Amino acid sequence: MRPISGILTAVAGTALLAGAAWAGEINVYTALEEDEIAAYLEQAAIDMPDVTINLLRLSTGDLGARIIAEANNPQADVIWGFALTNMLHQDIYSQLAPYDAAGAAELPPQFRDADGRWFAPTGYVGAFCVNNERLEAMGAPVPHTWQELANPVYKGEVVMPDPGSSGTGYLQIAAILQGMGDDAGWQLIADLDKNMAQYTTSGSRPCRMAQAGEYAIGASLSYVAMQGIEQGYPITMIIPEDYAGFELEANGLMAEAHNPEDAKRFLDWTLSAGASESYAERKDLVTIPGAPRPPQADAANFPEDLAAVLYPMDFASSGVERDGIIAKWRETVTEH
Repeated sequence: MRPISGILTAVAGTALLAGAAWAGEINVYTALEEDEIAAYLEQAAIDMPDVTINLLRLSTGDLGARIIAEANNPQADVIWGFALTNMLHQDIYSQLAPYDAAGAAELPPQFRDADGRWFAPTGYVGAFCVNNERLEAMGAPVPHTWQELANPVYKGEVVMPDPGSSGTGYLQIAAILQGMGDDAGWQLIADLDKNMAQYTTSGSRPCRMAQAGEYAIGASLSYVAMQGIEQGYPITMIIPEDYAGFELEANGLMAEAHNPEDAKRFLDWTLSAGASESYAERKDLVTIPGAPRPPQADAANFPEDLAAVLYPMDFASSGVERDGIIAKWRETVTEH
C-alpha cells in the first residue's frame, strides 16, 4: 500500500525503531485532507510508536468505490475519516464490525452508530469562500445564500466540488435537496450550474482557487476558509443562511481486518486526548466533549453555536439516495 507523500515512511520508521520486536502493522483507508493526515499521523506516531500505519488516501467517491470493489477480498483494517453518508451505503456498512471504541460512549448519540459499527469524532461544514477584491472589482454583492448565488452577476465566477467525487460537493447539493424538496431543489441546482466555471474533484480546491483570485467564489469548506483568512488571503467566509450542509467523518473497524487488535487500538486513539487536541487545530466540527474551539474561528466569525445554523442533515437518506442523486446531477449540469 503506497504511503502518502512520504508521511507513512516516517511513521513506519518511528514504529520500527521504537518497538521492532513487537511492532504491529495496519492498513488504514481515509478521505481526510492530506495536510490534516500529516499532522494527525505525527501525533499517532508519538502515542502509538509500536504500530506501523500503512495509509491509502483517496477522495470520498473514489474511496467508496474502492471499498466496495474489494468486498470479496478486503485490504483495509480500518476506515478513518470517511463521509458518514458514504459509510452508510449498505455495501460498505455491511463490511464493518461492531466495536465499542474507548470514549465512543461519551459522544452524543447522533455521532455514533447504535450498533457500534461507526463513530464520528469530526466533521466538516460547507461554506462559501468569497474573494473580497475580485467581488469588489465586479461590483457584485456578497452572496449569503445558495439562492443568491444563482444571481447571473456571478456567471463564470463560481467553483464548487463535483459531488460524484467529493463528499463536500455531495453534502452541498444534499442539503439543498433536503431543504427545498426535489422540484425546487433541482431547479436551483440547474440555475447555479449556469454560473459555474468548473467542478473540482477536491472539496478544498474551490476555496484555494478563490484565495488565489482565480474566481470570486469557491463553494468549499469552512475550515479551509478559516485557514485562508488566518494566512492573510483577502477572503470572507460565508456559511449559507439557507441550507448550510455538513458531513460527519466516520471511523470503523473492518470485519475482515487482518490485524484487529492494533486496528482497535488505532480506533481508540482517534478518540484520545492527543487526537482531540490535534483535531481542534484543524477542524471546525469536533464532536468529542470538551474539545476546544478552533483557534482561527474568531477571526473568521465562525458561529459559536453551530447547531443553530447547520441544516439538520438526514445522513441515512443521503446515503440511500446518493447514487440516484449523483446520476441526476450529471444529467442536470453541463460540462465545465
